[in-house]
Amino acid sequence: MNHIKYFIAIITLLSLVVFSSCGHKHTDGDGHNHGAQDTAHSDDDGHNHGAEESTHTEDDGHDHGGEEHHEEGLHLSKAQVETIGLEFGDLSNIKVNDFVKATGSLGLPPNAYSSVTAKINGIIKGTKKFVEGEYIKKGTVIADLENADLIITQQDYLEAKAQLNLKRLEVERQTTLVESNAGVTKNLQNAQAEVAVLDAKTQGLAKQLSFLGISTANLTPSTIKQQITIVAPMSGYISKINFHNGMYAQSSVSLMDIISSQHLHLELDVFEKDIAKIKKEQKISYTVPAFGQTVYYGIVEVIGKEFNTNSKTIRVHGHLVGTKPAFLKDLFINAKIYLNDAESSALPEKSIIKDGANSFIYVANEKANDKEIEFEKIGVITGATDNGFTAVKLIDTIPDSMQIVTKGAYYVYAQSKAGELEHEH
Repeated sequence: MNHIKYFIAIITLLSLVVFSSCGHKHTDGDGHNHGAQDTAHSDDDGHNHGAEESTHTEDDGHDHGGEEHHEEGLHLSKAQVETIGLEFGDLSNIKVNDFVKATGSLGLPPNAYSSVTAKINGIIKGTKKFVEGEYIKKGTVIADLENADLIITQQDYLEAKAQLNLKRLEVERQTTLVESNAGVTKNLQNAQAEVAVLDAKTQGLAKQLSFLGISTANLTPSTIKQQITIVAPMSGYISKINFHNGMYAQSSVSLMDIISSQHLHLELDVFEKDIAKIKKEQKISYTVPAFGQTVYYGIVEVIGKEFNTNSKTIRVHGHLVGTKPAFLKDLFINAKIYLNDAESSALPEKSIIKDGANSFIYVANEKANDKEIEFEKIGVITGATDNGFTAVKLIDTIPDSMQIVTKGAYYVYAQSKAGELEHEH
């Protein structure tokens, strides 16, 4: 309220200057001095010219009283109103909801992170050009990895597969002999056991090769590879690059880190005193100070179950709705969690005057008089404030034909205070 006090002081000073310069030294045609120093004496004619008659009309037809000193209320001339730029309006029915303030960040769940690793040890070859922050699609080739053991694994697979086919033929032959009573059952059983062993070995080697990205469908001695391709396991933004050509990569070390914005959500810290008000699916509005005052939206998705004893807060997770801000993990946000979704009677925040514990507005009929406008105060009970509007309940009814001062109310208030100080003087 410091700016209000300053404004009132200026108005008061100007009013006192006007008061001291007007009506204190006026001499009428009868030669009598009617200045302020003589406002309470009796002339020879027996008439009392005291302060109570300082507002009277002389024979010359001029009004020598104070101008615009009305007991019924504050008056401003039409010229003043136009100069000030007062605006008038009515109550609006808009959504001005109670809300809980919270701060937090843009967060990601564990499944939004991925590390690119070499599936076996080897030498990095044929690296592609990437930079941190770049978006990369799932399956994009990152580099090649060379390892001599790859050749051996493929050879073992082809040998096991060949032996398996041979033993299957042997099982067929032994089965025929046994059925014709020309063979020995034990020989058949031995052949069947060998087939089972070779089948398991072949399938195991095939799965190893598949894990490394090598298909066995068309694998032949002439198509054996000495290197495998490393690809992005998911789409997202590159957050870290840890490899280069010629580097020996170990399977336990991350070559590249990728983060996905698909599961970006709000991680809000709500104070203990407010947590009972928070419910799932309540609407959220938030701003990202780093990106200006653009307002984004979300809904409450999960309310945490762990109380932070240091910050005295509970974590609330929110799902993003509609347009999302530019992706930057852990970026700070300011948020409002709305407790209801109902319309309220509301006024622009600047139209409401707060004087101590009381709140009020000014109303006037701007068209009732061509020269001046009389203002009246109407008490209000204020509610939530959001987006420049405050929910209000009127203590008294606004008279018909009167409108609310929606712009410049504090000037009217300052003029009222200045008038009170002038009367005291």
